Amino acid sequence: MNKRNLGSFALCALLFALCVSAEAQQPKKIPRIGMLVSNGTASSQRNWLNAFMQGLHELGYVQGQNIIIERRDPEGRTERYSELAAELARLKVDVLVTGGLNGAGAAHKATTTIPIVIAAGGDPVRVGLVSSLARPGGNVTGNTAISPDLSTKALELIKEALPKVSRVAIFWNPEGSASVVAFKEAETVAPSLGLLPLSAEIRRGEDLKPAFDSLGRRRAEALLVLQSNVPSANMKRFVELAAKHRLPAMYWEREFVEAGGLMSYGASFTALYHRAATYVDKILKGTKPADLPVEQPTKFELVINLKTAKQIGLTIPPNVLARADKVIK
Repeated sequence: MNKRNLGSFALCALLFALCVSAEAQQPKKIPRIGMLVSNGTASSQRNWLNAFMQGLHELGYVQGQNIIIERRDPEGRTERYSELAAELARLKVDVLVTGGLNGAGAAHKATTTIPIVIAAGGDPVRVGLVSSLARPGGNVTGNTAISPDLSTKALELIKEALPKVSRVAIFWNPEGSASVVAFKEAETVAPSLGLLPLSAEIRRGEDLKPAFDSLGRRRAEALLVLQSNVPSANMKRFVELAAKHRLPAMYWEREFVEAGGLMSYGASFTALYHRAATYVDKILKGTKPADLPVEQPTKFELVINLKTAKQIGLTIPPNVLARADKVIK
């Protein structure tokens, strides 16, 4: 090799080394996760966020070190979802995590390119967010809290815990996809269990009192409260009205029971939020949301509040108590 070629080779090697060094010194981009919090009590939101963060931690993520969470809370006002989702989209977050379908719908309107993960929602197929659970086909994926026979199981538990009950008021929201599906199932199954279903529609918080006031005239003996943003955003008020009318109520999530409700049976929302971290990890590592099937819940829990049962003069059968995942005394 002559001197000119040797000099050229040395220069190229030097330039390559400098480029590699400069690249190595460039700070690595820290992924940002936008989180649109679902409406709920402060304790519910804290539990869900903790479960999500724990899931991320188990996958090697540390807030502020190799991941940044941009959290936005609608503070009980569903109409703020659109504003907050648009704000997170403008930040160009790498993944947008939403608590339920209202947030997911707002996020999807704000962006069709940023991956969206539903932590725990209703049926995303019914509202057009995904093509199917197995093949979402767009930028939305995640978990659904809906499972076949959930309403059936809740009614069965009502009948076992309250064998003399025959008239059950079903609180549901005709404007909520998950609520509509659950109501149709409950309405169909109830007669086979010896129960007469009484429809109690609630579209907004103002509907609660009139709905409860009508229950005496309709001789309701128990309540089944189906998944909807209205009870969630008015949890304390709902539990107080049930106690005032001395009506045993079955809810779909344990937070109602911890707030003073009688019973709940449904998917574990903390387990679903924990699982949502896995979706975030896969997306950050390059998997497209279109290729990640929407998963149905695998963990369900029965929670009973014996203090509330005593207050309304009920005795829960031992066989039902034995099946409870948690009993509040």
